[in-house]
Amino acid sequence: MSIHETTTRPAEAPLARLEQSLIDEYLRLHGPDPAALAKLTDAERDALLRSASLYASCRLSEVETRSHYLHELHDAIGGVRKPSKP
Repeated sequence: MSIHETTTRPAEAPLARLEQSLIDEYLRLHGPDPAALAKLTDAERDALLRSASLYASCRLSEVETRSHYLHELHDAIGGVRKPSKP
């Protein structure tokens, strides 16, 4: 490996980190500690992870909706902004 080579990371969905954080948050609030997650039965673990995924999906939808709303507000006020100082 030469000095000039760089390591590349695989492309990631724009909200992937947020989604994972929301899943982790749900598991901290509603599930066993992460070490005990492996001790659950397959059915229990699947149900918990499905619920965490649904929670994250709903929260991501909320974030996206708020983002669209803010963009619409900014577009609506367009030229109503304060004049810049000379």
